Amino acid sequence: MEASLAEHRSPQPAVPDHLADVASHVLAEAERIRADLEELVRIPSISALPDHTDDVRRSATATATLLSDAGLEDVEVLELDGMPPAVTGSWLHAGDHAPTVLLYAHHDVQPVGTAHRWHSDPFTPTERDGRLYGRGAADDKAGIMTHVAAIRAWLATRGSLPVNVKVLIEGEEELGSPHLPELLQRWSGQLDSDVIVLADLVNRDVGWPSLTYALRGMAELTVRVRTLEQPVHSGLWGGAVPDALTATARLLATLHDEHGEVAVPGFLADVRPTPEVERERFAALGTEEQQLRRDVQLLEGVRFTGHPDSAFEERLWLRPTITPTAMDVTPVADASNTLLSEVTTRLSCRLAPGQDPDRAAQALIDHLVGHAPFGAHVEVVTGAATPGWLMEPTGPAWSAAVAAMTAAYGREPAAMGCGGSIPFVGPFSEAFDGAPCLLVGVEDPRSNAHGEDESVHLEDLLRACLAQTLLLAELADRGAQLRR
Repeated sequence: MEASLAEHRSPQPAVPDHLADVASHVLAEAERIRADLEELVRIPSISALPDHTDDVRRSATATATLLSDAGLEDVEVLELDGMPPAVTGSWLHAGDHAPTVLLYAHHDVQPVGTAHRWHSDPFTPTERDGRLYGRGAADDKAGIMTHVAAIRAWLATRGSLPVNVKVLIEGEEELGSPHLPELLQRWSGQLDSDVIVLADLVNRDVGWPSLTYALRGMAELTVRVRTLEQPVHSGLWGGAVPDALTATARLLATLHDEHGEVAVPGFLADVRPTPEVERERFAALGTEEQQLRRDVQLLEGVRFTGHPDSAFEERLWLRPTITPTAMDVTPVADASNTLLSEVTTRLSCRLAPGQDPDRAAQALIDHLVGHAPFGAHVEVVTGAATPGWLMEPTGPAWSAAVAAMTAAYGREPAAMGCGGSIPFVGPFSEAFDGAPCLLVGVEDPRSNAHGEDESVHLEDLLRACLAQTLLLAELADRGAQLRR
């Protein structure tokens, strides 16, 4: 095969000879893959902002064009009332003996947040030091390109795919996929598959791919603390009258112990113990604290949270958290000498796989109301909630992905959990009678998805496209075990 990656430091691909033509096509398409990704990144498809509704629709149309040009058939932009458009397509000519594989990604992106902190315009793709910067470059327009590149490579070189393929590119993943269950129900026959490949996860590191077997769940709550009907003069009344900000600070301080572990009674009741086999898996990953500090840019002297005897992987993937992520309070620039009458805080909870989101949320509500400082009035409103997800890292689909990634990256993938929450994984598996889900991705720890200067490593993007291409062949080889 062509040595298009030979100048890079990472291990070289080890592609089987019978797939050399398909692999060479992917590597030769590197510039085209990048150019197509850049065109997608230029579209500000922010599903959370109504001002960008037309951009989300434009992104769906651009995605549909890429899939159609790659050779996919029956490409369609799907819309439900209130749902940003999704894109579907299929190629179903591999025969009944071949498994059917559903390829998933999403074309919507997060808001840019603090735009002035980006080093280049979020929607102007910019390369620096081998990385392509831009909102959606990693999450998840790179995921779209892995699917497009694989389909193109097979149809361009062989004129066919080794498996039957269906594609779903969602347009509201960054909203929590609220319409996905309805979409899967309405188009269940069109999307039903033997294996689901979801390209929206994070790799262990640049050059080290990952397969994800565990996801944390999520629950959101909005907490309103009130002490007064209106703000009052802090000089006249301070010392005798409680203010809402102090009450809120004291209330939030009760949520964690001295290590930063959740200390809410009952919140951890259904957290499963971590099996020894998983602890051994964590140890084999060789996580270095100093590298983690660099990855997250932790300030000097700041300590990590979580029990010091637990592995970082256990804290990040399998333990629950409660985090204040926003607060409605007077800005410093507008401050006056008053006692605040009310403060509202958003709490984001990440839940261990297996935790019941409703039960955990109720335990937290009971704690917040029951620990109101100074008799403050505490009101809690629940928001989005989704359970975590867990699978055994075994089986024919898993082994197919291991083989494909090992060939494409030159090293075996890491079996990982993910601390993030992806609401669509559970509904996919349930909708298709427990079909195995392969969670893959292009991001690495420095991609900073959802944050400033989001980026994708361009060499890893090409390797991910190669891995996706080889995966279709590996799944075809295990067709008899995978067909349902």
